[in-house]
Amino acid sequence: MLKEMIILMLVGLVLIIFVMIGVAFFTLLERKVLGYIHLRKGPNKVGISGILQPFGDAIKLFCSEHSYPNISNYLLYYACPVISLFLSLVLWMLMPYFSGMFNFNLGLFFFLVCTSMGVYTVMLAGWSSNSNYAMLGGLRAVAQTISYEVSLALVLLSFVFLVKSYTLVDFFYYQMGIWLLFLCLPVCNVWFISSLAETNRSPFDFAEGESELVSGFNVEYGGGGFALIFLSEYSSILFMSTLMCILFLGSDLNSPVFYVKLIFVSFSYIWVRGTLPRYRYDKLMYLAWKSYLPMSLNFLIFYLGLVIFF
Repeated sequence: MLKEMIILMLVGLVLIIFVMIGVAFFTLLERKVLGYIHLRKGPNKVGISGILQPFGDAIKLFCSEHSYPNISNYLLYYACPVISLFLSLVLWMLMPYFSGMFNFNLGLFFFLVCTSMGVYTVMLAGWSSNSNYAMLGGLRAVAQTISYEVSLALVLLSFVFLVKSYTLVDFFYYQMGIWLLFLCLPVCNVWFISSLAETNRSPFDFAEGESELVSGFNVEYGGGGFALIFLSEYSSILFMSTLMCILFLGSDLNSPVFYVKLIFVSFSYIWVRGTLPRYRYDKLMYLAWKSYLPMSLNFLIFYLGLVIFF
């Protein structure tokens, strides 16, 4: 038993290291793609074609001076970025490895619980900074995340009814004949757009982008604290891309084709950021409660009916 625990801890550590490296190169890909969309080069000085730029950025951030806001709630102010990164990394245990590294019978429940916990870190990070700008950004981010979590949960329930399992490994066996993308294309669109809003990405980055908010809930963070929030956001983006591939595009993690699909879905996040203008906040809420919620409820009832009658 002790030997198994040690092996699990080592494998988990290796997984975290590779996720961090993936996040580093994803940020490089984003800056390169946005550069070419804007008809410029992007980072190209550090290393060959800028390949060492993410590591330079990380060293600069972690070595820069930390700010100590005098009137902040000190413990929460420093704990929130750490907890946020921890929650985004814990989610990676859900990956359906056929080696049986971590076996979750209720994996999708675990996903919903961890993403819901992420809301608290955003809210407390904005509140503990004791800044009006950070508080406003935190409130907007929390309202947006909670709104789109509802449609994400309903979409997941639709697939739970279809596959009759909460385990992600079963999605691989279910899609051996045909991908769910072809059977559930509207739901796939709802999932992708809700994922953009859930991870505070463009065109839904209101917590950071409004003129009156000045960078959102993380406005008081600098150096290491900002780097941890940045890492947790990009780790969540990579995880949501992976989960989308597993749910809609087949999930054979031993196949190189899976990772090609994952790169394309991750690239779509950057593509959307570079091409679409930012939405308006009231329209964002209207989209969540007046469009996606009724649509995902209808599909939930439709798939439930399919399972009952066929």
